[in-house]
Amino acid sequence: MPDRSSVVVVLLAILVLLSGCTISFQTTDYSAGPDESGLSTGGPGDGSAWNVTITHVVDGDTVEARFPNGETATLRLLGVDTPETAHDRITPDEYEGVPDTVAGRDHLFEWGERATAFATEELEGETVRIAVDESADRRGGYGRLLVYVYADGKNFNERLLREGYARLYDTPFSLRSEFEAAETEARNDERGLWAFDKTESTLQTAPAVRPGSSQVERVGDPQYRATFAAFVDDTARHLGVGYRD
Repeated sequence: MPDRSSVVVVLLAILVLLSGCTISFQTTDYSAGPDESGLSTGGPGDGSAWNVTITHVVDGDTVEARFPNGETATLRLLGVDTPETAHDRITPDEYEGVPDTVAGRDHLFEWGERATAFATEELEGETVRIAVDESADRRGGYGRLLVYVYADGKNFNERLLREGYARLYDTPFSLRSEFEAAETEARNDERGLWAFDKTESTLQTAPAVRPGSSQVERVGDPQYRATFAAFVDDTARHLGVGYRD
């Protein structure tokens, strides 16, 4: 059995060796984006950050990109949700302060279109840096890669929130508090989609449909029927009548 003095000498030697070493854990600054050394040259299945070319903007929060190895994939911007660009998919209840009325849905539809145009102008055809978040799911419900997009050194996801093109998508991710603050700032300043005119009457005017006109053919269109049903709902609420009760 070694004596205590030998054990002390060994422990001191270990401490001396460790004193010359530093243990570091490399973390990604998701606000500024990953640096060049952390980029992958592969496809969407390899690595966690890439330089990619945006080949097509689907809508304000979804794009298609070509990766360094030539593969293409659909990307969903993490932590944000821009309004839908189809009337039958618009959900005003997700945007606080925007009523579930024809005017409210039209307002969100318009800002969905504006978000798409903004993303197209800023991203389409450009080479940008993207990164997945180790604290979030790698892919969404439709199998799309969930990413932060960095254009001109800025987090484009956060920019959508700050400029009023999107709402916070409430899921776990590293920048959630920063994104929440950006949305709150936009809402308080009534920027973009948060600038809905609350004084506007909820009573909408339905388009006249003349017998024998081409408009009659639209009655079979689901989107037209949904819009007309919403008009009836709004009118009934205005008059204090529940026609579906």
